[in-house]
Amino acid sequence: MLPDLHHWPLDRIRAHQDERLRHMLDLCARGHPYYRERWSRAGIDIGAIRGVDDLTQLPLTPKRDLMATPEAFRLHLPDLPLHERVVWEMVYTSGSTADPTPIYNTTHDYHAYLHQSKRVLAIAGVTADDVIANLFPLTAAPMGAFMRAAANAYAIGAKVFAALPGAPIGAFEVQRPLDEAVRLIERHRATVLWGVTSFVRRVLMRAIELDADFRSVRMCAVTGEASSDASRAEMRACLRRLGAAGTMVFDRYGSTEAGAFAQCREDGEWHNPTPELQFHEVVDGATGARRPDGERGELAITHLDRRGTVVIRFLVGDVVAMAHGPCPHCGRNGDRIVGPVTRTGDLVKVKGMLVNPAVLLEAMKRIEGIDEYQVVVQRSDAGDPQSMDDLVVRVASSRTDDAALAQIVIEAVRAAVQVRPRIERVAADAIYDPAVQAKAKRFVDRRQSTGGTRPADG
Repeated sequence: MLPDLHHWPLDRIRAHQDERLRHMLDLCARGHPYYRERWSRAGIDIGAIRGVDDLTQLPLTPKRDLMATPEAFRLHLPDLPLHERVVWEMVYTSGSTADPTPIYNTTHDYHAYLHQSKRVLAIAGVTADDVIANLFPLTAAPMGAFMRAAANAYAIGAKVFAALPGAPIGAFEVQRPLDEAVRLIERHRATVLWGVTSFVRRVLMRAIELDADFRSVRMCAVTGEASSDASRAEMRACLRRLGAAGTMVFDRYGSTEAGAFAQCREDGEWHNPTPELQFHEVVDGATGARRPDGERGELAITHLDRRGTVVIRFLVGDVVAMAHGPCPHCGRNGDRIVGPVTRTGDLVKVKGMLVNPAVLLEAMKRIEGIDEYQVVVQRSDAGDPQSMDDLVVRVASSRTDDAALAQIVIEAVRAAVQVRPRIERVAADAIYDPAVQAKAKRFVDRRQSTGGTRPADG
């Protein structure tokens, strides 16, 4: 059985990571098209990198490079054993919804993910006795979240079923409506609801409306969108109304490139479940300099034991802080990601003010009585690209005091971002329709010259 590094002292964990890194870099130097070319061009002697402390000598890898040339990030080493070079699966990361980026997993990588999943679920408290409801949408490209819900159940021997929500795609009409997802949870006595935050929330709300039997549910594991204290409190309130067995809401953090990170308690820090598989650092995104524990910067991940798509000092696109040492709650040793998790490059200028959508959306989540909401930045005259900015907050609510609700929203938004919004009352499905959308788009910038939208998780 592989050792659990969480019980090792930090210096021993680091020595093990150093050894794995040297092997990984040797494989990349022999058979990784992107890094062979980039390191050669920079005149880097990869043999001089003896451990993770030397990683600062290597350049950062921006996500745009992986998106532009995903094939160049695959190892090509025909001398490896079959299980280390044959492709077991290919999943996609939604860096661009129009052209998602493939991530190649060999048999070796798939087995490593099962190993990682066992650790994640042990930290989170999910066991073989659980029944997992996979509430992720069935999408046009095989997204990691949907496919890996089953792999997590396989890893620990738990039961799993898929609700198959999502927008209809193709000719076979296999996607199911929201109400059927609710009924499947009832029928299979699901204990863990696993899905995108906004959809799990909608499932709970619809279950209340249908008077569904959710007494078996004990946990929600949400991901794909940031949750907040307010949104988790709302979900717990829904679970209490449903008489659920538990009201735990875990905010799962991770990426298709790195896998999942685990909280040992609700709203806790995220443990690196497998320090033998990946190394994390928080860096200055401009210089690559490493930030000390507690100081926020961009999260960079380095694979230590991959054979398909491999990344070194890869910028995930999130701003976080890092902590090392024993967890004060569970005692596990190693590195932990410290929130809040915010996206890089999210600041937008509205009416001359720099606005952080995450701050604005957090303010919206705190307002009681709102069923759905969306913030839209657009031109006051759609036909005039030089017209003034217009900040519109679209709100769906069962409240009937329109004027009072509008004033509450206006004051909350002004306090958060110093911009006065215009309020629109709309139907909930006009903002987020689970039959059409994988997840809610909470922030949309319609001023883009291409005419597209700019979503931000919320």
